[in-house]
Amino acid sequence: MIKPQITPALRLRTLTSTSPVVNHHILQPRHYATHYQTSSSKPELEAKRRSVTPFNDTGSVPWSSLSTLEKGARASQQTFNFGLVILGLTLTSGVFYVLYTEVFSPSSRTAYFNRAVNRIKTDVRLTELLGDGKKIEAFGEETGNKWRRARPIASSEVTDRNGVEHMYINFNLKGPRGTGKVYIHLFKPVGGPEYEYKYFYVDVKGHQRIYLENAEAAAALAAKERSKTEGFKFLGIRW
Repeated sequence: MIKPQITPALRLRTLTSTSPVVNHHILQPRHYATHYQTSSSKPELEAKRRSVTPFNDTGSVPWSSLSTLEKGARASQQTFNFGLVILGLTLTSGVFYVLYTEVFSPSSRTAYFNRAVNRIKTDVRLTELLGDGKKIEAFGEETGNKWRRARPIASSEVTDRNGVEHMYINFNLKGPRGTGKVYIHLFKPVGGPEYEYKYFYVDVKGHQRIYLENAEAAAALAAKERSKTEGFKFLGIRW
């Protein structure tokens, strides 16, 4: 059997046609730009940042990166902020204390004023003089200006030399039939839990004074009744 003879030219052409196509652009190595932070770049960044002061400190710069002066600035800012928080809490507590003692406390002037008005509106003697209790108005110092009718109620609190607390409340009344003026005097004995009435009366022009509370008259009446029950005492003998 005779083998075919391949000439050098054919051999070169065969090898060239059977060899894979190589893309020299793909085989070329790729180079990526990588940033390596050197030890000398950190001081450069720190030198470029803005100096920390009590007015521009946002807390973004770590404590270890702050200088001595900057640490003092941050400490001053935090101390100031803490002081503002304490001041805000103190003011808030003061407002709540005032609201409780002046409005919500059972012993506040507002509470006694509201109780007094309710008693006036349900007292038959006063409704006969002033009119329907539902239409009776209570207000502060009387004025001709209707827009200034809602004045604060006149009141005061004092403590005498014996330590007894006294509260005075005065206000005006107006009803369909007439007007009146209210006078209240309360006192709290030393160590006492709450105020007691010394007097509470209403003056209506042209009419006799109407007492809703009168401690002196009640004490005199109680003494008179007690003397009746105890009998007459003469020469140390009760008869």
